[in-house]
Amino acid sequence: MEEEEAMDLKQKINLELRNRAPEEVTELVLDNCHSVNGEIEGLNDTFKELEFLSMVNVALTSLARLPSLSKLRKLELSDNIISGGLEVLAEKCPNLTYLNLSGNKIKDLSTVEALQNLKSLKSLDLFKCEITNLQDYRESIFELLQQITYLDGFDQEDNEAPDSEEEEEDEEDDNDEDEDEEEDEAGPPGGYEEEEEDEDEAGSDLEGEEEEVGLSYLMKEEIQDDDDDDDYVEEGDEEEEEEEESVQGEKRKRDIEDEGEEEDD
Repeated sequence: MEEEEAMDLKQKINLELRNRAPEEVTELVLDNCHSVNGEIEGLNDTFKELEFLSMVNVALTSLARLPSLSKLRKLELSDNIISGGLEVLAEKCPNLTYLNLSGNKIKDLSTVEALQNLKSLKSLDLFKCEITNLQDYRESIFELLQQITYLDGFDQEDNEAPDSEEEEEDEEDDNDEDEDEEEDEAGPPGGYEEEEEDEDEAGSDLEGEEEEVGLSYLMKEEIQDDDDDDDYVEEGDEEEEEEEESVQGEKRKRDIEDEGEEEDD
């Protein structure tokens, strides 16, 4: 632990790289190191993807050697000895949204005025700085830096700032809701095609039912026709039998008459 506390910023940066190239690093924590002559050393423009930088309690007195970090969003500089020179932040880190200067040597409003050019700044912390002892401190800072929403963790109505993790979750939820709304408005893909398919299926079902009804009707007709044919055949047979009986009767009658004539002879 003692060796780590004795490290200077440059050594700590080399250790934190862990065989990575500087352009691959998005977060860098250099807390509790020692700056040489109160300035930043070992940090350069090659850390172009850096989004979070923490240099807490490293005895910084100046930000003059801060490199250009255009993607930097959050900067932790609490518990140092910074008393001015904040104008370099707008030049080197124009997209800062969070800045923590708690526990530094900032005494008056003119020092903070240099932060007006940080147009994306939403949260500023000045805890334990002498400037917080000024009368109407909060009202003056909010008036001076109209772009910020939170000062020392609270907004102008004394509502507490959400944690950074909660903010990210809220943003993700909002994005998810927007995507869901867009899907609802757009409707399900192929929705009309599905409706047409349902109609086609319904039509085919009706056609199938009609065919079944038609077939059963035709079969019933054929059955009735067969019955009628049977009745016709039966009637025809009866007539033929009657004719045969009448012919046989006449034949018998002739035979009897012939027998009578022979007896008379």
